[in-house]
Amino acid sequence: MSLTSDPPIDPPIDPPIDPPIGPPAANADGSDADHEALTVVPVRHPWRWAAIAATAVLLAQFLNGLITNPGWEWAVFARFFTAPTILQAVWITLQLTLYGTAIGFALGVVLAFARLSESRFLRTAAYGYIWAFRSIPLIVQLLFWFNLAYLYEELTFGIPFGPGFFAFDTMNLVGATSAAVLGLALHQAAYAAEIVRGGVLAVEQGQLEAAAALGIPRLRQLRRIVLPQAMRSILPNAANEIISLFKGTSIVSVMAIGELFYQVQVVYGRNGRVVPLLMVATVWYILLTTALSVLQHYVERHYAKGAVR
Repeated sequence: MSLTSDPPIDPPIDPPIDPPIGPPAANADGSDADHEALTVVPVRHPWRWAAIAATAVLLAQFLNGLITNPGWEWAVFARFFTAPTILQAVWITLQLTLYGTAIGFALGVVLAFARLSESRFLRTAAYGYIWAFRSIPLIVQLLFWFNLAYLYEELTFGIPFGPGFFAFDTMNLVGATSAAVLGLALHQAAYAAEIVRGGVLAVEQGQLEAAAALGIPRLRQLRRIVLPQAMRSILPNAANEIISLFKGTSIVSVMAIGELFYQVQVVYGRNGRVVPLLMVATVWYILLTTALSVLQHYVERHYAKGAVR
């Protein structure tokens, strides 16, 4: 009992303890003890699963229709898929694609560097070519080359506006296949030029300046420095153009050239089996396009060495 009138003294209050400075406590196995106490809730994507389910149902219905619908006539498809006439047509389609791609991209490279030239004449000429051949539809260009003999019966070489030294008969000079290759290649060159030009412009200018400072010749700069780096930008667009050209060869059917689509039309015009013959052409286009896509993958991987993707 207190003998004084002073109020009782409260016990001292301990000061708050500051949280420890440093990394959080860890368990014996090295894991964070505080994080183990948290409840991890996975992110839910209900609409994603709904989209997957809807896509799976639609795909299953489509496959079921392919199998059970007698209108597809798979027996007719199997009989004509490897027929000699179809295989020959596939080979002609591949030849048109190969020639059109090789000539088109070779001319496209020249046009691309002409557009990048310091010469105003070369830039203007290259731009005029690209403008003209991108503006005129491909089918018009093909029909023009196919009917060249109608406009010019012969081509004469000699003094301009003067006497000629020798001449060529255009009727025998440009046939159907030659007109198709010429039309496809010249049309492809206009697009290839812009693809190559875009890839070259994607290379940093500083690398060319460094190469010039080291005394590397201009041609070697383009061959060993610019083009290997530009190929990473050129290849995806170039592959798209090649695939488009491969499928676009079907347009030469207007010139009665026996490529794949024309030959399929001839066959179903005789037997009336339109759908299975169209499927023959479709499957061949899919197979060859897939092969080109696989080739594109490996070529891109080759030129992507040392690049961060």
